[in-house]
Amino acid sequence: MKSETLKSDLVLLLAASIWGLAFVAQRVGMEHVGPFTFNGLRFVLGGLSLVPFVWMSRKNTYTGSDGDLVKSGMVSGIFLFAGISFQQVGIVYTTAGKAGFITGLYVVMVPIIGLFLQRTRTGAGTWAGAGLASIGMYLLSVNRNMDINFGDMLVFFSAICFAFHLIIIERFCNRFSTAALSLVQCVVCSVLSLGVAAVFETFVLADILKITIPLIYGGVFSVGVAYSLQIYGQKNSPASHAAIILCLESVVAAIGGWIILHEILSGRAIFGCVLMLAGMLVSQLYAVKKASSIAE
Repeated sequence: MKSETLKSDLVLLLAASIWGLAFVAQRVGMEHVGPFTFNGLRFVLGGLSLVPFVWMSRKNTYTGSDGDLVKSGMVSGIFLFAGISFQQVGIVYTTAGKAGFITGLYVVMVPIIGLFLQRTRTGAGTWAGAGLASIGMYLLSVNRNMDINFGDMLVFFSAICFAFHLIIIERFCNRFSTAALSLVQCVVCSVLSLGVAAVFETFVLADILKITIPLIYGGVFSVGVAYSLQIYGQKNSPASHAAIILCLESVVAAIGGWIILHEILSGRAIFGCVLMLAGMLVSQLYAVKKASSIAE
């Protein structure tokens, strides 16, 4: 059993690494096409990569009907579209590393939002983690003139949307095939993104061809492969345990931005990142410790 848990942890770590480097791919993609064009094409590729998994899971029995699947996928897809849109536009004005850490705040936001929506109890660890993350966010994004970077604010809004998206998925995940629900979300995100792009952006085939590698990485690997790895990894890893590992996505984003894009963070910003990561880990480690004590 321990070997299976270790294997799951390594798989989740690989998924977090793929997602972390996706911030770099998204940043590179913005050099040639608009954010909605990139997202639309990215989710088209991601949806196509999920088709084989939907086909393989077609014989599994779930409680929800096809009609309910489409409705649920549309609801979750709209929140996902809002999240990826804020994030992608925000990356235009900020660095991949900063975007990775700010997006990771959804780990802290989920239990706090649950407190108000579902009347769930929120422990001291969550509040301590939220406090550390808030201080870190201030140091990372607010300069000495008390001005906040526009891109950082947009990415912060994306983290809120991703937190709501996770709460929605938690309600739907046991009713439908995971791959099928994800495919519907991809269709919603691609249609909405391409629709906005058609109105506000210009499609230039030559520019799209210049971002072939970032698009393939952001679509096939970040959406299709990493998503499948997450499904496999969480089979033998508790959700709270998995969340801790997936927090490392922020660290990989910062390292990737530094090595590939030569992004340099100030000492103040690095300290802010450390506090944010600490806040994410504290909120999750406290939950794991509490769950273990209850089990005993």
